[in-house]
Amino acid sequence: MSAQAAPRPVQVSPFIKFCRWSLLLTGVVYGIYHQRRLSKRENALREQDLKEKPIRDAKIAAEKKRLQEAEMKILNDLFTPPK
Repeated sequence: MSAQAAPRPVQVSPFIKFCRWSLLLTGVVYGIYHQRRLSKRENALREQDLKEKPIRDAKIAAEKKRLQEAEMKILNDLFTPPK
């Protein structure tokens, strides 16, 4: 195996460095702005869900009870001999 020295790094122009850093910082600032905007929207949705949760839970409980009563009626009809 021959041991070769690594090539010398290429000099990057200051303009390219400036563009890279400015795009990076622009992306970070945009990300912060976008995160805040989405957080506000998500918080509003969460509050609405918390207000609607008791109503939704009551509907689900009523539906579950209705299905359970229907199932019990079917089971009673199945296992009770006709007279």
